[in-house]
Amino acid sequence: MSGRTEIRPPPARGEHIWAESLLGRPLPDFRVRAAPDSPPIAAAADDFPELDCVRRRLPPATIAAAQRRADAVGVTADRVLVASGLMTEETYVRALAQSLGLAFEPLAAPQRAICPLSDERLIEASAAGLLPLVESDALTLVVAPRGIAARRLHAIMEGAPELRRRIRLTTSERLARFIHGAAGDALGEHAAFGLANVRPALSAAPRRLGWPLFPLFAVIAVSAGVAATIAAPNVVLTVVSIALSIVFVAWIGLRLIGLLAAVAPLPPLPRQPDASLPVYTVIVALYREAAAVEQLIASLDSLDWPREKLDIKLVLEADDHATRAALEAMRLSQPYELVIAPAIGPRTKPKALNIALPFARGLFVTVFDAEDRPEPDQLRRAFAAFLAHDERLACVQAQLTIDNTRDGWLTRMFTAEYAGLFDVLLPGLAHLRLPLPLGGSSNHFRTSALRAVGGWDAHNVTEDADLGMRLARFGFLSTILASTTYEEAPARFPAWLKQRRRWFQGWMQTWIVHMRAPIRLLRELGPAGFVTLQLVVGGTVLAALVHPVFLVALAVKIAMAGPRTGQTIAEMVLYALYGGTLVGGYATSVVLGLVGLARRRTLSTAWVLALVPVHWLLLSLAAWQALWKLVRDPYRWDKTEHGLARTSRRAADPRAAGMAKPAQGRSVSGDIRLSSDKIKAA
Repeated sequence: MSGRTEIRPPPARGEHIWAESLLGRPLPDFRVRAAPDSPPIAAAADDFPELDCVRRRLPPATIAAAQRRADAVGVTADRVLVASGLMTEETYVRALAQSLGLAFEPLAAPQRAICPLSDERLIEASAAGLLPLVESDALTLVVAPRGIAARRLHAIMEGAPELRRRIRLTTSERLARFIHGAAGDALGEHAAFGLANVRPALSAAPRRLGWPLFPLFAVIAVSAGVAATIAAPNVVLTVVSIALSIVFVAWIGLRLIGLLAAVAPLPPLPRQPDASLPVYTVIVALYREAAAVEQLIASLDSLDWPREKLDIKLVLEADDHATRAALEAMRLSQPYELVIAPAIGPRTKPKALNIALPFARGLFVTVFDAEDRPEPDQLRRAFAAFLAHDERLACVQAQLTIDNTRDGWLTRMFTAEYAGLFDVLLPGLAHLRLPLPLGGSSNHFRTSALRAVGGWDAHNVTEDADLGMRLARFGFLSTILASTTYEEAPARFPAWLKQRRRWFQGWMQTWIVHMRAPIRLLRELGPAGFVTLQLVVGGTVLAALVHPVFLVALAVKIAMAGPRTGQTIAEMVLYALYGGTLVGGYATSVVLGLVGLARRRTLSTAWVLALVPVHWLLLSLAAWQALWKLVRDPYRWDKTEHGLARTSRRAADPRAAGMAKPAQGRSVSGDIRLSSDKIKAA
C-alpha cells in the first residue's frame, strides 16, 4: 500500500450518513449501541422481543432470570445470555435471523469486492455495526445486532417488511474479522503513522525533518564545548557546573514542592448502580506473554463491572503464536476479543494500542499490562472520578505498586520508587494541576479525549510520559486515582537495566519532540507546565546523566585538595555545588520513598533506601546507554520479561486477598447458569 493513510475516528454519537446516502432514505435505527449519554435500556416485564427467537430453546426460568438481569444492568437480555456464556453470539444471531426471516451473512473475504466503502470509512463500520454491500446495483446492509439493535430489529421488520430483502445479519466478531482482514494495511498504517500524519510536530516518527538534525546539533554542541574547554578550561568548567547545578537544584525543588503539595487522592464516591454504568473498554497489548495470560485473565475476570458492559481487547503480534495458542486454549468468549496487529511500522506497545483504539466501544478506555493485577473496583473508582469532574479531565491514573517486593534489593528499591512517585509526587503535581508523566498502565481515559489528541505515539518507547504531556498541551487534565494496581518488577540486573534503558530513551524522545517548538510549548502549557515538563522529563534524564560526572568531579577535587587549607572562592563554590546537589538529590529520593512507603504501610522495606547512591549509579549507567541507543536504534522496543516473580505481596497480604474474588457487579444469577449440554439439547 503506497503512501500513508489517514483514518478518521468513528463519528460522534454513532451517526452514519454514508449508510443513509447509499440507502437513499433515513437509516433505520438498528445501530450497535445507543449514544453514550442515553438513558439505561429499560423494558416492561414481558417486553423483551430480543428473546423471542430463543424462548423455545431455553427454560422459562432462564429467560426470566435473563430479563431480571437485563433490567438490573441496563442492557438488553440478549447481552446477558451471551455475556454469561449461555450461548455464543453466533448461535443467538443465527436464531434471531431465522426468527425475523433474514439471511445470515458469514462475511467471507470475497465480499470486500462488493463493499463500496474505502478502507478509511470501513473502520466506521465496526462502531456502527453496519456494513453496506452492493450486488447487481442493489444495496444490502449487513447488521451486527449488539444490544438495542436486536430489540429494534423487530419493530423495523414489522414496520418495513420490504427491507427483509436488503438486510442481513452477522456477528460483531465476524464483522471485526472482516474489517481487520480487508483494511488491515490501513489499520496498520494508521496505528503506526496516524499521529505523525495528522500532527507531525508531536510525533517521534523519523519522517520529521527536525529529528535527523538532532544528532547534527548534538555533534556541533559537543564540538563547541570541547573547543571552549581547551581554550578556557576553568571558566567553562565553572559555568557548566553552575548551569547544571541550577537545573539540578530546580529538579530537587520541584520534587519537594510535589511532596509538600501531596494530598491523599479523594476517596471513592458512592457506588453507582449497574444500570447507570457505561460500556468500558480494556486494552491489553501482549507479546510473548504465554506464561502470564492465565493470571491476566483471572484478574480481568475479577473486575467489578457488569460483564455485559465490558469490551476487552487483547492485542497480539502476528508472529506471537505461543501467546495466541495460550489464549485460544482458554476458549475465551465475550467480552474478550483477540486483535492481531499488522506487521507495519515499529513493533511497539503504543502501536498495538492504536490498533485497538478505533474499535473501542467504551465511553472510557483503560490500559493494562500482562503482569498487572488491578484492584477489582478500579473501573468503578475511575468512573466516579470522571463523574466528579467536567470533560476537561481526560485521564485518571491509578497508583502502581510492586507485587514481588521481596525478590531482591532491586525490587525493594522499585517498590520505594513507585511509592514515592505514585503515592506522593504525582498526587502533589495533580493537586497543583500540573502535567503528569503517566504510568505505562492502569491509566483510564475518556475515549473521546484520547482520540482527539491522536492516541499514542507508536514511535515513542515511553508512550505514557509523552501522552501525559500531550494531553496537557491540548488543555486536558490528568489526576491520580486512589486505587492500586500490582505489577511485577524485574529482579535481575540485566532485565532491570534493559527496562530502565528503554525508559530513559523514551523520556529523551519525549523531551526532544515537545521542545521542537519551545515557544508554542510555553504558550500551550503555560509557564508552570513548561517548567514542569523541563524538570520532570528533561530533569530526570539530566540528573541521571550528570550524576556520575558530579560524583567524579567531587572526588577529584577532594583528592587534589589534599592537606591544603587555602582555597579560592571558585573552588569553594564548586565544592558546594557538587556536594549540595548530590546530597540534595539523595535526600529527596529518600524522603519521597519514606513518605510513600509509610502511606503504603510497608516501612519494613525502608532499609533499602540506604542504597540510593548505588541505585543512582545504576540509573546513570542506564541513562548513558539510552543516549547511545537513541542515536543508533531509536525505535526498538526492549521488552520486559514477565512471569518470573518468586514472591507476591498480594498473596501474602490478607488485605489484598479479596482481589481474586469474583466481583459483585459481574455475578449472574444462579438460575441463569446452564451447562453447555443443556443449551445444545434445548
